[in-house]
Order: sequence, then C-alpha cells, then structure tokens
Amino acid sequence: MSVSSILPDKIRSAVLGAAGYSGAELCALLTQNPYFELSYAFASGGRDSEPLSSLYPRLAAQVDILVEPWQDQRLADLDVAVAFLALPHEASEAIAPKLLAKGIKVFDLSGAFRLKQPELYPEYYGYSHQHPELLSQAVYSLMEWIDKPLGELVAVPGCYPTACALALLPVLRAGLVLDDCIPVISATSGVSGAGRKASLSTSFCEVGLNAYGFFKHRHRPEIEQTLGRKVVFTPHLGNFKRGILATCVVNLKAGVSNAQVDAAFASAYQGKPLIRFSKTSPNVADVAGTPFCDLYWQQDGEQLVIMSAIDNLLKGAAAQAMQAANVRFGKPETSGLLPGAVV
Repeated sequence: MSVSSILPDKIRSAVLGAAGYSGAELCALLTQNPYFELSYAFASGGRDSEPLSSLYPRLAAQVDILVEPWQDQRLADLDVAVAFLALPHEASEAIAPKLLAKGIKVFDLSGAFRLKQPELYPEYYGYSHQHPELLSQAVYSLMEWIDKPLGELVAVPGCYPTACALALLPVLRAGLVLDDCIPVISATSGVSGAGRKASLSTSFCEVGLNAYGFFKHRHRPEIEQTLGRKVVFTPHLGNFKRGILATCVVNLKAGVSNAQVDAAFASAYQGKPLIRFSKTSPNVADVAGTPFCDLYWQQDGEQLVIMSAIDNLLKGAAAQAMQAANVRFGKPETSGLLPGAVV
C-alpha cells in the first residue's frame, strides 16, 4: 500500500519569506513531507511573482510553486492551517497577530517572539515590541528540550542558541556545572547566516574569519534565557556557506567524573533522532545539508569543552520549524527530514 493511500488530507501550509535562504529550505522540506502541502509561497510586496526554481535552480523539478508578492489583502482568502514566517523580525511581529486572528497557526523563524522580556527588544533588536502580550503566549521550540505543548504561536529558536543550548543543557540540567560558572562560548557561522541580501561585509570573497557582536549580539539574551544563566558569547563569521561550530567551555563541580558527563548526554538525548554523538571534534561539512546536531566533549579535571555543529539553515532554522510542526500536528517528528520517517 502506498503512503499516499493511507495518509489523511494534507495540512495546507504557507511560507512567508520564501525567497530567503531559510524560507526556500522550508519550501523544500514541506514539499518532501507527505503530511504537509506547500499551498502558498510569498516574498516581499515589492517583488514580481516568479517560480521558486528561478531563484534557486537546484530546486527545479522538486519544488513547483510560484513565489508571489505578499499583500495584507491576501489574508482574506488565505486557506491554510499553518504559516511559517521566515521574515525580518519586525515584519513577523506585524503579520503574526493577523494570521492568528484567522485561526492560522504560526511558526516564526525570526526573533520577534523568542524573548520573554519586551524591554530587551530595543537594546538587542533595535525596536520596541508592539505586541508584548504575545511573548508569553509563544512557545519556544527547542525541540529536544520542549517541556510544554506547542500552541498557536511557536517561536523557533535562533541558529546560535540552538547549537549552544543543545551542547550545554545536558550538563547544566544534570547539576554538574559550578553554580557560579559563566559558560564561555565561541561560535562560528557560515555566511548564509547573514541572509541572501547582498552586503560587502558578508560577501564570500570578502570574508576570512572575524569576530563580531561583542557582548551585544541579539542571540545572547536568548541563550541566557534558555540556559538560565549569564554567558560570554562571541560569534564569528567564517569563510564557508553554511553551518555553525560552537565551542562551549564550563567549569564542573569538584569530583564530577567523565562517566557522569557521558551519562548526562546519554540520558538527555536518548531517543532523540536528530542528535548524533561524534567520536572526534565535529566538522560543519558533516552537518551541512542535514537536520542533525553533532556533539563532542572532552574533560580535563574540572574543565569541560563541548563542541556542537549544526546547519544554521536547517537544524538552526527550517528543519527545527518542520520538526516542531510535525509534533504540533501529531505527525512523526522527523517526517520530511529523514528518509523512511513516515509511519
């Protein structure tokens, strides 16, 4: 019996921001997920309609959809159950309440609803939040650590916070880290993390390896909110297309053994199909194009170094959104993400 003959009607979906890197990845994932239908793809209102494959030729014969310019008038006839927002933060904040009012479930990939404290938005995002009432409603979907049901508004974690939290939460939640320890995190992202819009500072030919966003990067409060403690977070831009490698350093409590650390990771990620433990320090080339997070750690006495590698566009964005939508709609968690995931 074919999969199509046993599946119920597909879940109709829209992607807003489909012309960007994460939006295009979402379109591809929705197309290969047998439980979802990519019904609409939208880009900014100033664009002309064009096939997604004209923007991303690699998707030819895989994603057959027209990317249309978004106008709010489209809300009246938007016939979908779920909308994925791969938009700038302020644009997501503006459109999300309108979609929610229509009964459409929203999965937002921007930072518009990740932080629970509205007063942090002017400092870290450069604007005042216009819908602070939605911050408490939004469920933060770090999927391996989700502790509440996903609701109508889902805030998909940022790429850096995903890599850092997946590395550090096992030992923090197990109580193995000194109470006053401030984790030190150095993380490097590929240039796709800056988006598709042309910029000299993120042009592949101009990028070598440099740090940026000292102490004020917008992902810092998100990481601290997730970990429940302050961090020193220094992001870097590297000369590669996609991926994040995060190096996280903590001080353990006296007497914590290698076996205890190993057990913390094994317990935290037992049955988590998108977490892989590496035997050597992970390489971004090994996670590029995949939904996995690769983890590796080394201990020297009371010092612990944890390495985390993800694809910033997939596990750090589109794949985690797809993972969350699968769970929200009661589908297999890795549908559309891994071969043979349909059950």
